[in-house]
Amino acid sequence: SMGCNPIKRLSDTEWDHYRALRVYMSEDERSVYLENKTEEQRNAFLQELGLWERFYQYPQDVRDLILSGDVARGWTKDKLLMAWGRPYDMQKLAGRDTYRSERYIYRFEEHEDGNLIIWTKGSKTAYKAYRLFDREVILDDDVVAEIK
Repeated sequence: SMGCNPIKRLSDTEWDHYRALRVYMSEDERSVYLENKTEEQRNAFLQELGLWERFYQYPQDVRDLILSGDVARGWTKDKLLMAWGRPYDMQKLAGRDTYRSERYIYRFEEHEDGNLIIWTKGSKTAYKAYRLFDREVILDDDVVAEIK
């Protein structure tokens, strides 16, 4: 048996696309993905869910930016979600000259070693962080307009 951490069997490439795509997976889907024994089966599962293309439609340089979390103005909501996951808070914004505007709020943990980790509910590392801070992302029609 693999013990309790099937993530350990993922190759670097798999870990990369899993990290980007898990935002679109339910808890159950994540479990099923990780329980698959081979890389081939895991990749096929992502294709079945229609997620594979969501990441691999982008050229390598864009995928690298997504994985580095280097979110910038002009990014699509899709790329933002793959880079930073779901925000811990979101609001609709009125009064902007767009069809739809939203404010996504992300919380980050900053650690002594300079590492930034995206805070999520039930974080096991937050107690070690020397500070938590929020970032606001304004999306106009599903495109990043501002990061504060």
